[in-house]
Amino acid sequence: MKRYTHFIKLMIACVAIAATSCKKDFIDINTNPNGLTNVLPEQLLGPSLVNTVSYNMLRSRTVNNELMQVTVDQGDSEGRIFRYDIRNSVGDYTWNGWYSQLVNFKDIYSVASVEPNYNETYMGISLICQSWISSLLTDTYGDVPYFQAGKARDSVIFTPRFDRQKDIYLDIFTKLEEANTRLGKGANISGGAIDPVYGGNAAKWRRFGNSLYLRLLMRLSGKTEVSAQCIAKIKEIVDTKATDYPIMASNDDAAVLRWTGTNFLTSPFVGNNIGNVRAQDFRAQPITEFFIGNLTTWNDPRIAQNRWSIAPYQGAFVGIPSGYAPGQGMVGKSYFYATDSNFPTTLMTEPLMGNIMNFSELQFLLAEAAAKGWISNAAETYYKNGVTAGITFWLPTYVFNVDTYLQGADIAWKNDATIDQKMELIHLQKYYSMFYTDFQQWFEYRRTGHPILPKGNGLRNNGVMPARLTYPVYLQSANPVNYKLAVAAQGADVISTQVWWQKP
Repeated sequence: MKRYTHFIKLMIACVAIAATSCKKDFIDINTNPNGLTNVLPEQLLGPSLVNTVSYNMLRSRTVNNELMQVTVDQGDSEGRIFRYDIRNSVGDYTWNGWYSQLVNFKDIYSVASVEPNYNETYMGISLICQSWISSLLTDTYGDVPYFQAGKARDSVIFTPRFDRQKDIYLDIFTKLEEANTRLGKGANISGGAIDPVYGGNAAKWRRFGNSLYLRLLMRLSGKTEVSAQCIAKIKEIVDTKATDYPIMASNDDAAVLRWTGTNFLTSPFVGNNIGNVRAQDFRAQPITEFFIGNLTTWNDPRIAQNRWSIAPYQGAFVGIPSGYAPGQGMVGKSYFYATDSNFPTTLMTEPLMGNIMNFSELQFLLAEAAAKGWISNAAETYYKNGVTAGITFWLPTYVFNVDTYLQGADIAWKNDATIDQKMELIHLQKYYSMFYTDFQQWFEYRRTGHPILPKGNGLRNNGVMPARLTYPVYLQSANPVNYKLAVAAQGADVISTQVWWQKP
């Protein structure tokens, strides 16, 4: 198993590195990288989860955190993402990585569906993981290969068509419905290295799948042509058919791949073949004024009393303003690099950094739905639950009165506030609950415009948050016909082109 896992990692790394503008590379990433006929679900599940979360963490650090003012990659050279200056090659890494793992999760389903010794659980887990990765792909790029993706080996489709985001989402919903049904009658599977997220617990996977369902339904809830359908389904899951759609009930249900430091469960920041970030590089991205300023104002226990343990500068927590113009960050200019706080290197091996979706995020999703009148329970209750879960996720033994905390921080719920004010309260707290959760902060900002981020005078893209990453450049030569059709349908292959669900 250990040798097999190393083989998988090596193959994935080679695919990601070798991606250039040639047809061979495009075929490689649309073909099962394992290339074995006797691979079993228990051999694929653990490595595929580890690799996917590794890609997510590494790009969360360099893309999401820069766009969403968690950190600032200091410097005046071109390609600084915190200025919305994004090179065309930035999207290659996640594209190649996500598609390679998507093939593995599809193989898990295929094998489990025909082998008599496998129960429904592997199939349900596979469907959830396929939905998770597919949502990341389409939310990042827009229209992407979906129905024909990964079929080079079995169907000899080397140049898959790009499918419309609406069609992708509707099929994801179908997969999550099937996953809920299968896991409802599936038995637990052996845990340990086979399933590093839930240890083979079918009920917990089911709760995660339905919670993911709510995340994605909410993402489409503002899209006119499907809004009513999504809102009705949200109400069904939460209210009218809640027993048929169990969701996360506490932090214990959080979908987290915990890094133990043993064998292949090693954080990509320190020893994974995919990553391996140097400690000095991890510290070289200081925290922003926005991220640290809110925590300081709230006297939030997460700032110094937990695993984040943000380091103060000369006794104070000081952040770097994001979006500053070239030349303003030098000593003697407007901002001073020497006076900043940063995250400790202990986060590089922190088990909770492998967060996929947690209970706090779910509670804020429900708070939004309740505030908009879509579900019956009180939005304030969900809001308080979310704040409590967000803090205790990182500080499990921390005891506090949530009302006292919220009042002291001046972020208590106000029933007479406007809907926009309520959304700002919810999404500002949700922003912290999604710390290092792939690109979710960025996705939610694009959907809602919250939390309100300060705008520096050095921003590119007309000061507008990028709406997507561009397709890998090699697709223009590897899949030219379908690439051109995708651009014609969606819009120019630039970061300012909105994806389908961002439009009214």
